[in-house]
Amino acid sequence: MVISILYSPILWAKSALQTGDIIFHVSKSQQSLGIQKATHSPYSHMGMIVNRQGQTWVLEAIQPVKYTPLQQWIQRGVKQHYVVKRLKSNLTLKQQNALVKNAEQYLGRPYDIYFGWDNTAIYCSELVWKAYHDALGVNLAPLEKLKQFDLTAPEVKKLMQQRYGKNIPWNETVIAPKSIYESKILVDVIRQ
Repeated sequence: MVISILYSPILWAKSALQTGDIIFHVSKSQQSLGIQKATHSPYSHMGMIVNRQGQTWVLEAIQPVKYTPLQQWIQRGVKQHYVVKRLKSNLTLKQQNALVKNAEQYLGRPYDIYFGWDNTAIYCSELVWKAYHDALGVNLAPLEKLKQFDLTAPEVKKLMQQRYGKNIPWNETVIAPKSIYESKILVDVIRQ
């Protein structure tokens, strides 16, 4: 007797994912193109994988910071394309739990449209960077200043004008999805 098993890339991907993995995609949000142009990045949004209660979730900073089922998160991205990266040195269960506990302190906080470094509101790459830094002492990528980004594209100028008017915080500490995506301490796990 031959048993036929249907291949499902999503099911395979879900089984391969570990808590603490970092997932990236291109958001369909209004600010996505501005983020991509300012940072010269193929990706504009990211989150952290968390396996809990028998399901795979993405802990992400949108409005508000929350858990999103993996499949729903994937479907929200342009062409459902995503990339998952993992720390080169695999995380222990204790480290995974510390990451989740740290990131969960931001649950329910508003999304930070001003990309400020304080904790009153949080944006996507800030959430992941701070969880790794504060829970494990791991710097996923060097922090930057807003003035280091390419703010010349019309989409970026428009976004900056809407958000800041004439009071652009040039010296604000920031971390972009691109910086974490290009981190030398991460390796690719899945490209879908």
